[in-house]
Amino acid sequence: MRRWLVTVGVILIGIGIVLYIWLGRELDQGIEPNANGSADYMIILGAKVRPGGVPSLSLKSRLEVAVPYLTKYPHVKVIVSGGQGPDEDRTEASVMQDYLEQHGIDATRIIIEDQSTSTYENLVFSKELLPEETKKITIVSNDFHLKRAKYLAETLDFEVDVLSAKTPKSVEAKLRIRERAALLKTYIVAIKTITPLHFFLTKNHHNRKEIIVS
Repeated sequence: MRRWLVTVGVILIGIGIVLYIWLGRELDQGIEPNANGSADYMIILGAKVRPGGVPSLSLKSRLEVAVPYLTKYPHVKVIVSGGQGPDEDRTEASVMQDYLEQHGIDATRIIIEDQSTSTYENLVFSKELLPEETKKITIVSNDFHLKRAKYLAETLDFEVDVLSAKTPKSVEAKLRIRERAALLKTYIVAIKTITPLHFFLTKNHHNRKEIIVS
């Protein structure tokens, strides 16, 4: 019995190591293809906002790569996507909007999406704000996050290129471990849940808009 348990334990550890390595390689593939101005719309995915409306290091790094890109390609419009978490005193979208405007990006180029609370909601709710014929988008996020963001965007029929922000070294190890788990979960459940979840989120988001209007 003990030998059997040891064998099972060794097998499980081996599977875990293989998964860990494979998922790490998957994360590394997220930084391609690199954006080149061919998409007319960019989506900056939100991240934590600290008290006083201060962008976290991860969010700031996303904004720092977005500004020179938007300056270089003045035809590109940008959706800032992120709601307000329970420990945030402002929406992530509003903080991103302020940062972009303070760094010379015209307000007329900025579209606000401030209801989302997850990566998938970022993309679903942003899609509602895009012209119906839009197929190609540029996604801005940290390097570790882009593989999952691209995968989710592709389930919504987007063609995606990316603008990759370096992950701050102080949080990189923790975030990459957590993202491995999130990516694995996405792969496992996507086929069963993505389509119905999209309809559920879209329906409820439209209902929320109708309530606000009325």
